[in-house]
Order: sequence, then C-alpha cells, then structure tokens
Amino acid sequence: MLADYHVHTEYSDDSVYPMEDVVKDAIDMGLDEICFTDHVDYGIKLDWDCGQEIQYRDGNPFANVDYPRYMDDIHRLQEAYKDRITIRTGLEFGIQTHTIPQFCKLYDRYAYDFIILSIHQVEDKEFWTQDFQRGRTQKEYNERYYEEMLAVMKEYKDYSVLGHLDLIARYDPAGIYPFEKVRPMIEEILKTAIADGKGIEVNTSSHRYGLTDTMPSMNILKLYRQLGGEIITIGSDSHKPEHLGAYIRETQQMLKELGYKQFCTYENMQPIFHEL
Repeated sequence: MLADYHVHTEYSDDSVYPMEDVVKDAIDMGLDEICFTDHVDYGIKLDWDCGQEIQYRDGNPFANVDYPRYMDDIHRLQEAYKDRITIRTGLEFGIQTHTIPQFCKLYDRYAYDFIILSIHQVEDKEFWTQDFQRGRTQKEYNERYYEEMLAVMKEYKDYSVLGHLDLIARYDPAGIYPFEKVRPMIEEILKTAIADGKGIEVNTSSHRYGLTDTMPSMNILKLYRQLGGEIITIGSDSHKPEHLGAYIRETQQMLKELGYKQFCTYENMQPIFHEL
C-alpha cells in the first residue's frame, strides 16, 4: 500500500501543479492513494471571496484555497479516476492561536477526510524569511514555536495529524538546537495528540531540502512510539511533479526499523491502519 498524504496543487499559493496532472502522475508511479492538502494560512493570507484585493507574490496570487473550485475539482477527479486510485479530500491548516475562529468556520463549511495541523507562522511572522527568528535567541524562537503549537492543540481539535512537527529546525539559522532542551515541550505535545486521538506525519521533504535528520526528527519519532503513539501518516509535501511520492517506500521501511507496525490513511476524518 503506497499513499502520499501531503500533496499540494495549483490551489496552493506556492504551487502551479495542476490537480489532474497530480492524479495522473500518481497513477503512473503506482500510488494507491493520495490526499490533497492545499494551504490555508489565515493571518497572512486572504480568502478569495473576502471582498479585498488579493496580493501577488512571485507572480502568484498570495491567497488561501479557492474552496468551492477546489472541492468541485476533487469531487470530479474522484469520480473520473475512482477505478484507478483513491483520492481523499484534505487541507493543510496553518493555524495560529488568534486565527482559530476562522479555521473553526472553515472546517464547518465542508466535509473532509483529513486535516493537517501545521504551525507555519507565529504572530503572523514567517520562518523562511527569518522574520520570526529575528531579534530572538535560538532558545527563544524554538521554545516560542512549540509553545504556539501546544496552545493551538489545546484549543483546536478538528485535525488529523501534526504536520512536519519540528519545522522550525528547517529554518534555524543557528543550526541544530539540542533535542533535550525542548524534549519536555515536545513530550507534552505528543501526549496531548495521543490523548486526543490525533497523530503525526513523517514529511519526506527532508530529503529534498538536504536536512541531516528526518522530519520530524528520529528523536521525536522514537519518543512518539515510546509514549504509545500509533497514528502516523507519510507525505511528500509535494509542490512539483518531481516531489510527488518521493521517499514513501523508504519511509515505510524506516518506520518498520523504528518498531512501528502500521501507518495510516484517512476517510471521513477517521484513521485507517495499514501494515507496513
């Protein structure tokens, strides 16, 4: 069973990959299932129907998903390709504590199979630009990132898995922050997810970014298993054809070596377990 559960398309502001091309490419590479998880990041992006002028970045509209078109396209492709691949409906919610009410409303508008909860910004400041890290010590921005994640998790429950849990490590200009210094915070995050019946993802984009560790790190994956965590998905975080399905098999093998027995797909927000 091969499933890619973190897939972006033309409906994300940072991708121009046509949704139907994603489906065709997934079939060609032998994937059994994909889940579309395009970006929603309230706080820094507007909705298409918000009545305000949409901004552009690098020639692409800097906006959240055009939800009605997105849902219609997914439903059309589910019907057209139902005998060749399973297609699930998802979104990647880039939540901050002050944007939770907007995500509550969005969640209630549509039916989903799967929601990734990601922390992409804190205080409307992005990591990749270093706006969030600027003016903070390495200790301060690492701890603030995990504080925000836990605060969101305690208030918002309509999600499936935590996306790229240690994303801040990818954008840390000071290098690798020692795991033991944030272990108590990460342990509380993982315990909260487990208690709430939520999971984590392994995001295989660590390979294409040349990171020295998995995402989340091996330490986090080991700790999650030690704490009794069982719900785990695998996603490429693809934005281009060359990303799709990358390192899915290798990640399944890695999880087996860590002692995991199963991985998950989702339907109607409920995990489905598959043997590794």
